Amino acid sequence: MNIFAVETSCDETSVALVSNGEVRSNVIASQTKLHAEYGGVVPELATREHLRNFLPIARQALREAGLAPSDLDAVAATQGPGLPGALLIGLKAGQALAFSLGKPFLGIHHHEGHLYSPWISGSPPGADFSQFQPSVSLIVSGGHTLLVHVKAEFQHQVLGSTVDDAAGECFDKIGKLLGLAYPAGPEMDRLAAQGNPRAWSFPRPMLHDPGDDFSFSGLKTSVRYFLEKQPDLPGDPARLRDLCASVQTAIVEVLVTKTIRAARRLAVGCVTVSGGVACNSLLRRRLSEECQEEGLNLRLAERIYSTDNAAMIGILAERKLLAQVPATSLDAEIEPNWAL
Repeated sequence: MNIFAVETSCDETSVALVSNGEVRSNVIASQTKLHAEYGGVVPELATREHLRNFLPIARQALREAGLAPSDLDAVAATQGPGLPGALLIGLKAGQALAFSLGKPFLGIHHHEGHLYSPWISGSPPGADFSQFQPSVSLIVSGGHTLLVHVKAEFQHQVLGSTVDDAAGECFDKIGKLLGLAYPAGPEMDRLAAQGNPRAWSFPRPMLHDPGDDFSFSGLKTSVRYFLEKQPDLPGDPARLRDLCASVQTAIVEVLVTKTIRAARRLAVGCVTVSGGVACNSLLRRRLSEECQEEGLNLRLAERIYSTDNAAMIGILAERKLLAQVPATSLDAEIEPNWAL
């Protein structure tokens, strides 16, 4: 089975070819440099770039996989959630290709793609579901922070989400206050590695709340007020590193504590983590330490599959086809606010 998959939910144009659980190609065109000038993703510019990038990326993905359109058995694309204009490009391109080839089409939920991305591993990369088990899954990115109970394959329940800013959004907004380029998360991670995480203590919003929701707006506001009293801090390299380390520690403590607490409460044996913030080195290290202490199996999405990518869309689409999940109508529309 050869699946042609498309992901255009935000600012990455990605096309992947998946065959029998193996990722044969996964091409990603990032728009980071384009949007960095504006300090965040500009939806209209993202849509235009998807239009510009799609055909070259599609041809490259097919070439790298050694496949032709006539070899395809199905087509999949992200249907939502995401930026409306961006989603529209990928969904309609996928539907048009499926229609022209007379092949089934599957519209895939972006978050559900992330949910199963930790099971992509190896070289060549493939979907390793042999050890799949009930889990508590953390999906953490610039736009979303979700805690999900995965009871069985395709059976999941959202336990909690962010009530305001997502964790990645908090990183980016604080980074902007510090004069760091967008997206600020990777640079803050790099600077924090050489800083003192105990230099300052910032709020851990909702850390002791019994529920599974998250909130990071208060942390961002606290840092803003802090910088108003110390406006020269960003210009001091040592203090900048300490601030990044202190902020990162606060965010990671909330994410790790709530994830482990939910896993313990639900008596699962596995924790999975995906989304762009899953690339954060402290988050990966702290979760590894906590899961080892709790006797939990930890599945971290590989960095290439943590950020938005079409491979996770293709892998999930193939699993759904094998489970005989009905195809999506070729008339289906985008779902920008599609709940998981």
